[in-house]
Amino acid sequence: MQRLIVRRLLLMVPLMVGMTLISFIVSHTLPADPVGANLGQRSMEDPAIVAAFRAQWGLDRPLPEQYLAYVRNLVQGNLGVSIRTHMPVTDDLGRYLPASAELAISATLVGTFLGIPFGVVSAVRRNHWVDHVVRGVSLLGVSSPVFWLGLIALYIFYFRLGWLPGPGRLDVGLPEPGHLTGMYTLDSLLTGNWAALGSSLRHLVLPGLVLASVYLGLVTRMTRSSMLEVLSADYVRTARGKGLRPRAVVFRHALGNALIPTITVLGLAFGDILAGTVLTETIFSWPGIGRYAYQSAVTLDFPAIMGVSLVIAAVFIAVNLATDLAYLFLDPRLRRATG
Repeated sequence: MQRLIVRRLLLMVPLMVGMTLISFIVSHTLPADPVGANLGQRSMEDPAIVAAFRAQWGLDRPLPEQYLAYVRNLVQGNLGVSIRTHMPVTDDLGRYLPASAELAISATLVGTFLGIPFGVVSAVRRNHWVDHVVRGVSLLGVSSPVFWLGLIALYIFYFRLGWLPGPGRLDVGLPEPGHLTGMYTLDSLLTGNWAALGSSLRHLVLPGLVLASVYLGLVTRMTRSSMLEVLSADYVRTARGKGLRPRAVVFRHALGNALIPTITVLGLAFGDILAGTVLTETIFSWPGIGRYAYQSAVTLDFPAIMGVSLVIAAVFIAVNLATDLAYLFLDPRLRRATG
């Protein structure tokens, strides 16, 4: 297992280098000019201002020279300065990433702790009315657009019923909890700020459920199909023939093997959730990395775009490593093969 971890960590280096190259090429070859996206019309008419802007952000140099300069700064831990905010990209990411991580983790937990039981029940009660209901709910979650669900949720639970708060992370006028991790729920819990904890949890319900809808459907359908395949295996039939209780057959003999394909969905879906929070964060005014990436793309903020790309790539690589380790934990045959 140690060799696997070291080997995967070493593979991160060429993967991250390739990611920097791809993101640099894509962002710098767009048929648009960052000067026009960041300067006003009157400033664009002054050649001196345009030249000064290009020189300030290194846009007057050849692309290979710009890329090498970016890699040199990256090795030193410097992601550059945002053209739009005029702040270091590392500071911007440190401010916006915890909000997105809090939202993504909440959606992942909801999708996991609801999707796996739903899938198990649907497989065990195949073709029963429970199975049809679970399949219908999962299909609705997978096929419904996130922006539509978000708007409907806001209209029903905030505007019409008033059960849950509206957009934002905290109630208006409530101060932020002490900044320890940037996640309001965790910071409120660690500092004992119960008012902020209750407010942050209420504000997290709607965007968390909306973002978890697609994830919940995927986990449910994958768990169901895996359980159906495992329940028809010879060793499960043997366990039933020995007279084991149905609960023991399902949870002790079938579920562990059925979760192996589901783990793949869990890992990839978490990365997709973190990378695809743009619509959810926009609808619920959630100041996360999704909105930051969107605003950076609109203004052609190259350093910010590349910084977000690197963070998302690092998250995918880390999640894939965690997925491989989960395989080893669930399947003893893989542990013997790696050992």
